[in-house]
Amino acid sequence: MKPQSMIKVLVIEDDRETADYIQKGLAECGHVVDQAGDGKDGLLLADSNSYQVIVVDRMLPKVDGVTLTKTLRGNGNRTPILMLSALGEVEDRVKGLKAGADDYLVKPFAFSELQARIEALVRRAEPESPDTVLNVGDLSMDLLKREVRRGEVKIDLQPREFRLLEYLMRHSGQVVTRTMLLEKVWDYHFDPQTNVIDVHVSRLRGKIDKEFDQPLLHTVRGAGYMLSEPD
Repeated sequence: MKPQSMIKVLVIEDDRETADYIQKGLAECGHVVDQAGDGKDGLLLADSNSYQVIVVDRMLPKVDGVTLTKTLRGNGNRTPILMLSALGEVEDRVKGLKAGADDYLVKPFAFSELQARIEALVRRAEPESPDTVLNVGDLSMDLLKREVRRGEVKIDLQPREFRLLEYLMRHSGQVVTRTMLLEKVWDYHFDPQTNVIDVHVSRLRGKIDKEFDQPLLHTVRGAGYMLSEPD
């Protein structure tokens, strides 16, 4: 798996136990975390420091998470924002995303998913490779010829499957969340109830892995998917 570079994260969370839990976990992954216990202090830190990701609790004292996000975006701050909330209804998520959040995670959450989403937000902000030929193990994709092969075997893919595989190959060795795939491959914000991702991944896995000894496409339980070379 490719190593993840250090990420500087601002966590704005009034529940100290939750904030310490996030900071400890991210620090163990090699990331740097600053904390703010309310929305006012969070705005001050976000405006006076450079962060790669901001994690914002929706229900904050002094300045709530939605208002904080709108304020940052209004000030021209484009740092990726992950909003945390115990409010998980569709309208709650939509409100957070419309305020300017890039992703929305409902409490309680698994740390592995939080980590994956933070790292995904950072990767999403990076320009994609201009390469016209992608390779992962013996799997190759020629973007100009629109051709996919595993070893000497040509694999026929539907347009959406091709786009899905391209995104997975560009992020090989990294966990790719369902949210990332819906936004980057299907071009819309996520509906966590849809099974469109699982259906397409299953079809793709059947084409690139089923007839071969070494699987390349893996499900990362509670987080998403990863395309990686065999060990």
